[in-house]
Amino acid sequence: MIQKETEAPTENPLQRFLRRQDTLMLDGGLATALESRGCDLNDPLWSAKVLIEAPDLIRQVHLDFLQAGADCIATSSYQASLPGFHRRGLDEAAGAELLALSVQLAVAAREEFWEGPANRRGRQRPLVAASIGPYAAFLADGSEYTGRYQATDQELYDFHLSRWRILAESEADVLACETIPVGREAEVLLRLLRETSRSWAWFSFCCRDHLHLSDGTRLVDAVAACENEPRVVAVGINCTAPEFIPSLIHEAKAATQKPVLVYPNSGERYEAVTKTWHSSPSSLGWEGASRDWVRAGASGVGGCCRVGPDRIADIRRWVVD
Repeated sequence: MIQKETEAPTENPLQRFLRRQDTLMLDGGLATALESRGCDLNDPLWSAKVLIEAPDLIRQVHLDFLQAGADCIATSSYQASLPGFHRRGLDEAAGAELLALSVQLAVAAREEFWEGPANRRGRQRPLVAASIGPYAAFLADGSEYTGRYQATDQELYDFHLSRWRILAESEADVLACETIPVGREAEVLLRLLRETSRSWAWFSFCCRDHLHLSDGTRLVDAVAACENEPRVVAVGINCTAPEFIPSLIHEAKAATQKPVLVYPNSGERYEAVTKTWHSSPSSLGWEGASRDWVRAGASGVGGCCRVGPDRIADIRRWVVD
């Protein structure tokens, strides 16, 4: 169990941001941007592999998204975990250092960006979100999209605990519990949040259609579980086909007064065996779609897999600037 802290909580970072700007511009797919810089991510660690091999590339990609207009950048810790690093042959201390490094790289990119006077015009100081992927990310078998994996609640808690402790004590402004495909895993993460009194987190779900998480849990029920948790700053939908987003926003808004964040993937289909994307991107026009998402009640908009800095720059022009 995490030792509860007794100091007074800080202000909700998203609430502070949204008081001055109606829509938070999220970043896009970190792995997508790394691949565009020549990284081979066909690896169980996925983008976390680059933390070991070429960490400065991650800092550069964070800068790319900030320069494209992102108000919040997510760290490269989505698929990083102590069990995953142990499987690679690293001990616990080395794995912990890499998790801490994922936040340090994002913070360094944010500070470098914010030092430029031109970058401050019409902008607030960007946020850093420490990404916490589901147990499925450790499995590296694409089960984010099915929710079919066997782990007890206690096994899920034990898996998440070590990474949670490290990221909760970091300089990140908020924890991003994202691509959650299983309703009961969200409950486990909420338990961890309750045990960490000074942390803020958003909870974002991976959905298989216009109503359900990957495992069949109704989105409205998953969101309702977050509604009365004071340390949950927002709920969201990510790594989900763009066509489902309008209905999912409606579902989420029916169960919460919290901000709703949406950052869908490109609409392509992921092949878990080859770790490649297939079919064509969604034919949905992102300009009209992103505006519609905001009109439907989204307070934050961005992208996930296969959405790079260029698309983020476009979305910012359409819905923020």
